[in-house]
Amino acid sequence: MDFDQQQLESIAGIALDKAKALGATEAEVNVSQGAGFSVTGRLQDVETIEHHRDQAIGITVYVNQQKGSASSSDLSAAAVAETVAKACSLASYAAKDDCAGLADPKRLASTWPDLDLWHPWGISVVEAISLALECEAAARAADTRITNSEGATVSAAEGISLYGNSNGFMGVYPDSHHSVSCSVIAQEGDEMQRDYEYTASRVPGELRAAAEVGREAGMRAVKRLGSRKLDTRNTPVIFPSRLARGLFGHLVGAVSGGALYRQSSFLLDSLGTRVLPEFISIIEQPHIPRALGSAPFDAEGVATYEHDLVRAGILESYVLASYSARKLGKESTGNAGGVHNLVVSHNDIDFAGLLAKMDTGLLVTELMGQGVNTVTGDYSRGAAGFWVENGVIQYPVHEITIAGNLKQMYSQVIAVANDIDLRGGIRSGSVLLETMTVAGS
Repeated sequence: MDFDQQQLESIAGIALDKAKALGATEAEVNVSQGAGFSVTGRLQDVETIEHHRDQAIGITVYVNQQKGSASSSDLSAAAVAETVAKACSLASYAAKDDCAGLADPKRLASTWPDLDLWHPWGISVVEAISLALECEAAARAADTRITNSEGATVSAAEGISLYGNSNGFMGVYPDSHHSVSCSVIAQEGDEMQRDYEYTASRVPGELRAAAEVGREAGMRAVKRLGSRKLDTRNTPVIFPSRLARGLFGHLVGAVSGGALYRQSSFLLDSLGTRVLPEFISIIEQPHIPRALGSAPFDAEGVATYEHDLVRAGILESYVLASYSARKLGKESTGNAGGVHNLVVSHNDIDFAGLLAKMDTGLLVTELMGQGVNTVTGDYSRGAAGFWVENGVIQYPVHEITIAGNLKQMYSQVIAVANDIDLRGGIRSGSVLLETMTVAGS
């Protein structure tokens, strides 16, 4: 897709000028364009082909700290003007909010590095179909017990985003995101088990081979056959790296501005206190080239920067956008729109070493349900995985629930392995917890 950065800047300028003319004391605008496609092959036939090409503008105005927002998918001059007028009209009905407004001009990015985030995938639909079918074929060939498939999907997407505001900020950059995924079903007798695998990157050449992804999906499904139930017990638990991201994501949610100023977090007033063991630090590194969580500035134009979220177990920073920062009497941390590459420190131990360290316990491989209370920290989710004895996986387990309290769970992290999963905005290795309650039969 050929992006016209000048066109986006022109549209943003028109919107900001119109907002000022209509009496807005402050205004901000987001303009984006994107394109891509995804294909899914199932049972060696083409199941879906989806193309998307979209564009959007969102405008937010502040009239003496009364806020109004409107959006449109039409980027014509007339539509932009109408969208701005609607935002201004809505602002007149809003209550005044002393914390509303643009980010502090002193915190806006003035320069930023090229993070190498845009890598178009020059793959045709025909080639993508072939890749999806190759992926699924590899999964089905992994074992004769693979009897059905939910399909393999190949997707390619790229886009460009601009943010500008009436304080003179105008920032724009393109990015891309590509993936290959596969999900299959293994069957033995009346028992059926499903599992999946995927690869994702901004750079096509950094994706794992489609056949490799398929084989891994097939083997993961087969390994779950013969699943048993467990009696209720307290036991050590390992969250593998693909699930550890979510475990630390709950921590991010608990120290995010919205939860804090609404008094709806189990980590209220936790700044400067211990939230993790001393051997764990979590650093936000927003400028890693090509990384999925990288960004030169946040959704308000505030410069992103490397800083500690947790240092040696101590919470060093909240996760704040401008509005929540003002509500808390603090300053933005450059996290409007979320975190950017949170890197969790790890021990000098691999996954096999982590199993050995646990000795006997539960390796969780799938979590179900949304049983996480961010106000109290209570955690209870359906799960499946493997029972481990003497550091060796013994058999798969299912129909269990794992439960605990996040505050206690974080304090009982014993080790973090070095098998870091790079497929998201939180980078963590597998995590061993001292104990959780496993509810079964």
